[in-house]
This record gives sequence, C-alpha cells and structure tokens, in this order.
Amino acid sequence: MAEPSIVFSEVNERQGLFHRRSVLMGACAGLGLATMAGRLAQLQLVEAQRYQKLSADNQFDFKLIPPPRGLIVDRDGTVLASNRPNFRLLVMRDKNTDAPALLERLANYVPLDEERRARLIREIDRAPRRAPVSVLEDMSWEEFSAINVRAPELPGVTADMGEVRVYPHGGAFAHVIGYVAKVNKEDLTKTGPNAAPILLHPGFRIGRQGVEKALDLELRGKAGAKKVEVDAHGREVRRDPAGDIAATAGKTVQLTLDADIQNRALEVMGEESGAVVVMDCRSGDLLCLASAPSFDANAFVRGLSSADYRALAQYERRPLLDKAMSGTYPPGSTFKPTVALAALEAGIDPNEPINCAGGWRFGGRTWRCWKHGGHGPQTMHDAIKNSCDIYFYQTALRIGPDAIARAAKALGFGQTFDIGIPGQRAGVVGSREWKRAAVKREPVWQPGDSVSYGIGQGYVAVNALQLAVMTARLANGKTALNPRLIKSIGGVELPRGDAAEALPFAPEHLEYVRGGMRAVANDASGTAYRQSQLGLGDVMMAGKTGTAQVRSYDRAASRDSASVQWKLKDHNLFVAFAPYDDPRYAVSVIVEHGGLGGATAGAPRAREVMRVALLKDPEVLRRIHTPLPPIGGAAEPEIQDQSSSGRPA
Repeated sequence: MAEPSIVFSEVNERQGLFHRRSVLMGACAGLGLATMAGRLAQLQLVEAQRYQKLSADNQFDFKLIPPPRGLIVDRDGTVLASNRPNFRLLVMRDKNTDAPALLERLANYVPLDEERRARLIREIDRAPRRAPVSVLEDMSWEEFSAINVRAPELPGVTADMGEVRVYPHGGAFAHVIGYVAKVNKEDLTKTGPNAAPILLHPGFRIGRQGVEKALDLELRGKAGAKKVEVDAHGREVRRDPAGDIAATAGKTVQLTLDADIQNRALEVMGEESGAVVVMDCRSGDLLCLASAPSFDANAFVRGLSSADYRALAQYERRPLLDKAMSGTYPPGSTFKPTVALAALEAGIDPNEPINCAGGWRFGGRTWRCWKHGGHGPQTMHDAIKNSCDIYFYQTALRIGPDAIARAAKALGFGQTFDIGIPGQRAGVVGSREWKRAAVKREPVWQPGDSVSYGIGQGYVAVNALQLAVMTARLANGKTALNPRLIKSIGGVELPRGDAAEALPFAPEHLEYVRGGMRAVANDASGTAYRQSQLGLGDVMMAGKTGTAQVRSYDRAASRDSASVQWKLKDHNLFVAFAPYDDPRYAVSVIVEHGGLGGATAGAPRAREVMRVALLKDPEVLRRIHTPLPPIGGAAEPEIQDQSSSGRPA
C-alpha cells in the first residue's frame, strides 16, 4: 500500500487562510474595543456633567410656593387686607387612595361634617395624581399637632403652614375691597396669566370682588419653588433649601379711603340699610365708600356653608349688595338743588315767588306738598331751604325735562366713573330722548312726568356715589371733579380727580344754590337745622334733605310710616358739604326704608361722619382750636383733637 504524500503547498495555503482570518478578527475586535473605549471616554469625560444633571432631575423636584399677596392699605397706611400664617391640611391622591375612608379617619382629629366630606370626595377624585387638595384651612395648633403625630398612619396626608388672606376690619370695607377665594375650573385658561401652574396650588387664592378682583394680577406676585428630593414614586424624601427659589410678593395697593371715617360710617348706620360716601371737594379722593349692612369678608375666605350663604342672600336688607354704587334710588328732594341750578341756567328769576298752599291742582289731580297747609309764597332760596314741593313742581314744568337732564349729567348723575373697581350702576336721568328709547309703552314725555321729576321722583334714579359727586362739584364750584379710589399701585400714584374740565354753570348760579343749602342746615327754619350743627366753632355745614317715596300716598290718610312694614317705608337721604365758606368734604347718606324725613335719619349720620373727616384735617383743626388768651384773661375751652381715634369730640 502506498504511503500518503504530504503536499506542502496545501498546508501553506490553509495556514495562510487561518492567519488572514485571525488578523481580520483581531482587527475587528480591536476596532470594537477602541469604539467602546472612545464612547466610555466621551460619556465619562465629555458628557459627564450633562448626565449628572439628568440624574439630579430624576432625583430632585421643585414644588411651587404661592407668593405673598400684596397688601391693601388706606390713605394713611392702615392695613385693610394682609396675610397671616395658616395651618392647613392637605391630601394628595394616589392610585391606592380610598378618599371616603381617609376622610372618615381625619374626622376623628379635625371637624369635617358630612356635607364637607361629600364635597371633598368629589374634589379628591377629580384632582390629578399627587396634586394636593386642601381639606381644611386655619387649623388650631392642637389639630395641626394631632395630624402630624399620626402622619405615618395617614398616607398622602400633609399638615403644613401657608398663608391666608385676612381683613382686619371685618365687614367695614367688604364691598370695596372684596375678598379672595379658591380657584375653580372656570377661572383657568389655556393661555395668559390664568394658565400658570400656580393656580392649581391649594393655597393659591384669586380675587372675587372689589379691589381684590379688579387688581388681582397686581396683587398676585410671582410664585416661588422649594427644591425637594423624591423617591421613584414621586414622594418627598427630604428638602434641599439651598436650591429654593424665593417667591416675589404682590404689589401694595393704596386706596384713598380713610379707615377712621369708614368705620365711623358703619358704626352710625347701625342696623339700618343704606350707604355713606365721603368725597374730598378739592382732589376728588373718596374717603368713605360704605354700604350697610355689610358682611365679614374673612368668612368668605374660609368658605361659607350653603346655609350661611342663603341666610345672607335672603336677608331683606341685602348685605351682599353694594348700596354705595350698585343700589339706585329716587333722589327725592336732594335732587332739588340740581333742578334749581337748571332753572337758573334756563333764565328763571329766583326772586319770583310761587305760592304754596299745600296742594296744587294740575292734570286732573292734586299734587301735594310734604307740609300740610303749605309754605306760603316761596322764592327759590326759600324753596330750597324749606324743600317746598309746590315750587319745584311748577318750576320743573316750566323748564322741561331736557334742561334738568343737562344739569343733572353735568353734576355727575346718569353715568359711571372710572374708580378702578366694577359694580357701578349708572341709574336713570330722564329726558324726552331717553323716554322715547326706554319706555316703549308710552314713549312721549308727558307734563306730569316733569312735575314728578322736579322733586326727584319718577324717571330718575341715582346711587350714593353720584350724590356725593354732585355735592362735591357744587361745593367746588369750578371743576367737574371725578372720584378717585385707587391712590397708588406699587408706589406709583394714579391721576387725581381734579384733573377735569370746568363746570358749565355760571359761578353766581352755583353760589345761589349753595346759599340755599346753607340755609337748610343753619337757618332756624331750615329742614335740617337742629340735626346739622357740627359743634366745631364757626365751621358750618351746608346740606339738603330728601325723602323718596316707594309707594303712592294719593289715598293714604297719613304719610306716617311708624306702623308700616319695613319695605314700604320711605327712603331717607341727605347730602352736605363743609366748611361752607371753604369746602373740604362732601357727604351723601342714604337710609333705605328709614321712614319719613331725610333730616330724621340721614342728617344726624352725615353730621357724625363729617365731624370725623373735619377733625382729621389739620387745616380745619387749626381753625376750630381757640387760641389761648393773654395772661390774666379767661381761657375758653379748647375742642379736643380726636383725629387719631376717628371719633367725634
């Protein structure tokens, strides 16, 4: 058998193939290792900071902090709305949260009635996961401690400290300042300031009325955030205060109101329903804008129960209505100075007498004066002083409604003013054109319409703010003052109300009407003489009484309303300014269904409020303080300065 022969050429070929494959595989392996090494170097050296940041983002989170809401202060810096610490109870919904059972446990430690629990269950079910829901605000220290001690047993429950809005004067400024409340879904928008995530925070509040609503964005401030470490489920593990972002407080809003005058106005109104407005006759600043009865704005911040809200809404004296701006009433005889001014401008001789016999037959009926038996012959001055209805019936009939409407609008009736907050009603100033547009059933102005118009009844309705503006413009005598409520925002002052056009009346006509108003309050026969004496030296107040009917007296035996139910009593009104010879302040008072006679209910309240305003004025104080006599003379008593307390001497 032949031996196999070794072919060296084949061996060499196979070895060469193996070597080539080994080199190729080694090259591939080397390239892979080099690639991996390069990538590791890039990750560890070049992109280390980027991935460290991403890792930190997975580990840390930022929780929004509501900013402190801006302060609201009066003209002297007295705080009208501020913030205070607030212990609150929060629940964060998780996938395993049993809201009814959890709230039932919490009810053992904090007050949660059935109605509140039912509402909270709905809120928790609707809330996004891990979004806190406010269960209770303003907890006591005992309640706060009871929750924190049991925190490990109450998953998703947190008791912490935030801020709550507080109104130190309770209801005195409730209608003007308004209040704040929780954000609801109707407040949220997809764009703009109401799309900010902070609005979803349970501690954030939004303005609901008055200044709080009108200047909500200025008062909000800028949200901050606290840096916290969280676990894989998003639960807070610990805080990192070094990474916190401070919140920026809202702007301070300063009003022209005076806390002493406003509080005194609410005090003298007592249980009555109505409004008091005080206006500076030089600048147009509103020092008082009070509506009575009022409500405690703090209760709305905490949240009213349905029963409490119904009690306020259904009370016949309507505490929720701002009667200073939104309540409109017939002005009654407080409209007579306007009619007198219109008559003077129309060329009526003020010295031409009109006889008042207590009644005047016109249009198939008898139009009666408030004074049985009448006043006798009356000039315009007498008619203003005595508030003679017969004089103004006939005068209004002579000059017609359009002349009266022009004077009324020039004095501020039938319009709203830009005072920075919503809620004003323009009321009604009747004219031929107005009736054609507004009264479809009888569009033609009738002579009898003018007769009623002359005494502030019929087609005329005003609010207390307009009455104060009218009185301030009459007292100023030159400028059609505009009222100002917002003095400054964030330290930037807003334009004053005296930057206005001139009044379109002859100065002598304005002086004549003011003289009639002086007689009302200072002549012994004036309709408000006894009730208008200020007791401040030679400082005199000029004014005008008014009584506005709410029912017909054609068939009534008497206008005495002592035995009449409240809603059928007449409204009492009074307007005034002081000092007469150098006007500083104008006041208007409306006592809703106060009974017969503006002098009875309106004038005494106006006097008390006016005294506070005058006693806080340095110019007036210097005038009424009696200087000490020379040595050896008898010293006269000096009027006590009580301006700091806001209470009259």
